[in-house]
Amino acid sequence: MRFAGRTLGWSAGLVAVLCAVVTTSAGIGPVWIPPADVGKVLLNAVVVPTGISISGPAVDVTTAHVFSYAVSDLQTQIVLQVRLPRILLGAVVGFSLAAAGTIMQGIFRNPMADPSIIGVSSGAAVGAVAFIVAPVVIPFGLGLRGAAFAGALVAAFGVYLIATRNGRTPVATLLLAGVAIQTFLGAVVSFLLLHSGESIRRALYWLMGHLKGASWPEVTTSVVLVAIPFVVLLAYARDLNVMLLGEEDAQSLGIEVERTKRVLLALSAVITAAGVAVAGIVGFVGLIVPHVMRLLVGPDHRILLPTAALAGASFLVATDTLARSGSAEVPVGIVTAVLGAPFFLYLLRKREVHEL
Repeated sequence: MRFAGRTLGWSAGLVAVLCAVVTTSAGIGPVWIPPADVGKVLLNAVVVPTGISISGPAVDVTTAHVFSYAVSDLQTQIVLQVRLPRILLGAVVGFSLAAAGTIMQGIFRNPMADPSIIGVSSGAAVGAVAFIVAPVVIPFGLGLRGAAFAGALVAAFGVYLIATRNGRTPVATLLLAGVAIQTFLGAVVSFLLLHSGESIRRALYWLMGHLKGASWPEVTTSVVLVAIPFVVLLAYARDLNVMLLGEEDAQSLGIEVERTKRVLLALSAVITAAGVAVAGIVGFVGLIVPHVMRLLVGPDHRILLPTAALAGASFLVATDTLARSGSAEVPVGIVTAVLGAPFFLYLLRKREVHEL
């Protein structure tokens, strides 16, 4: 099928871009590591088997010595233990926010929609700030991340329940409910900050969005929480295309509109919560990236969803690299806002002029 070829072509190109961005980012920092050396470190970590001996009458070496590339232990430590977890976590977060933004813009049939529109970000903020201000025991040792994730899901499903009547969830009602809940939760966050005392610095830093202190367990957990829902979202891409015609037309064409909306909203909430829980509030990724990719690849979600997600991963890795490259590290949420807002205004202005 034609769309399959286009999807594969665009996805392959964006994967290549992502690999280049990750490799470049892993070399940038107080200790500069050339991209070639970063590649050697990654090859040693991924390709080289260890602990398998090749023994014989005149030889007793391991395959690691046979196939490993020459890089220093310091470079290996910096790339694998310090920079790569943060970079990959940024890629997962950008992937999740861009994918969720694509779905939200499709459901609301509005390019101004983003993942926070149903209260996910505000709910995560309440959960995280509440945990920082008044720490409580979170099961399974999830701590701050668990509190933010739980708050995000509670807010999202609360908005859905408020907007649903007699088994139907009108998009306009969902939007208004989301705005109301966001406003209310914003007031709750302000109240908590007012009484946060010495914890206010930590709370504000989380709210500004950052990837500092990322670890491999966080990367693994985030990948699982994002990958599984994303595969299901891909299966609903065709249904979302039909829903762009309008709910009544989609229903007449055999789409179970309400069930499809429930699935899309629930899965979008999960992957957004997974991203926000580990990175804080990172704005504009879910708004800008799907909009730009729609201009490039068109509105077909079978192509748009995977390409926007991959572009979002590259975008957040690149912006986080910029955020940590100065003399003083800046939260990545500030960088995405500074870069995203003017660029989005430019796109809106260009579109307005074009339409005139």
